[in-house]
Amino acid sequence: MTRYQSFHPRTEIVFGPGLLDRLHAYRGQKVGIVTDAFMAQSGALDRVKASLKGCDVLVFDEAIPEPPLDTVSRGARLLADFGPDVILALGGGSPIDAGKAILAIVRQMAEGRYIPFVAIPTTSGTGSEVTSFAVISDPANGRKFPLISEELVPDVALLDPEFVRTAPPKVTADTGMDVITHAIEAVVATGANHFTDAFAEKALALAFAFLPRCFANGDDIEARDAMHQASCLAGLAFSAAGLGINHSLAHALGGRLHVVHGRVNAVLMPLVIAWNAEEPEAAERYARIARLIGLDVPSTRAGVGALIHEIQGLNARFGIPSSLRGLGTDMEEFSHARSQIAAAALADACTTSNPRKPSQADLDALLMQVGG
Repeated sequence: MTRYQSFHPRTEIVFGPGLLDRLHAYRGQKVGIVTDAFMAQSGALDRVKASLKGCDVLVFDEAIPEPPLDTVSRGARLLADFGPDVILALGGGSPIDAGKAILAIVRQMAEGRYIPFVAIPTTSGTGSEVTSFAVISDPANGRKFPLISEELVPDVALLDPEFVRTAPPKVTADTGMDVITHAIEAVVATGANHFTDAFAEKALALAFAFLPRCFANGDDIEARDAMHQASCLAGLAFSAAGLGINHSLAHALGGRLHVVHGRVNAVLMPLVIAWNAEEPEAAERYARIARLIGLDVPSTRAGVGALIHEIQGLNARFGIPSSLRGLGTDMEEFSHARSQIAAAALADACTTSNPRKPSQADLDALLMQVGG
């Protein structure tokens, strides 16, 4: 008998016109906001604050990409002293991840008082608004590592496509390829089941259809809304099913070489799919994805190849190169650190749910391939 599985999404997901009215529920409360400097200056923060009528609001706007431990510590001290009734994160994956880590510390210091967490994503990529994952960095040791805990799952996610309308094409492409990576890894992950597949497959159908439209025209609000929901659906899928070595390698490369997460995921994806497809069940699942997005799949092997070719085509359309060298990576540093990067990827939590179990030598070989 197989072990039992469970699927328990716990986030209230709000989307559609007037969704910021949902913030009226916190009228008269103390609200701590975690965001970044761009959100604070762009008008997005003002729009959120205008909906927090009668609230005492404190803003921590120092979140940066790959939130480092000292930033998290500084934000936690500030918000703990403020004593919020609710914490709200506004921004892309980094402010939301910073908000999650800060929330965990503030809740510990609140002596049993439950503090709700609201996430408003402003990129369509990480799905962090519904996941138990947060990625934090330790620059002093050149590491980037995921935190995984049900305590990190936001209570409310507000999906407003207007917040992503102004994302530039490069950011749209990088974050959109992250969505596709999340959903593909969720389909083949060891924790996948019919429930997670339903979310992952819908995310893929939306992403392959609408990401090119978002890239071509950021004001296409229908496409923006579809990608925003695809990102959330993929987050629901991988939070339950798990991810794999595509993300393990991306985390390790990002921590050491500071390459953009979504972009390096896109570079790695064709190689990882080809490597995982040596495992027959994973190959069948990749072929199923190929059929789902309308590719010609006369056989499993052809389906895997078609999916790889489709991803390579998207990368080419978005100006994403096929190697780390093409990304402008410091290849001397890469060569020097490759064994440590492979070791970090092997130890990454995402590796445990990959469909094919790698050794450090396997990961090192993949790194050699992606180096270029």
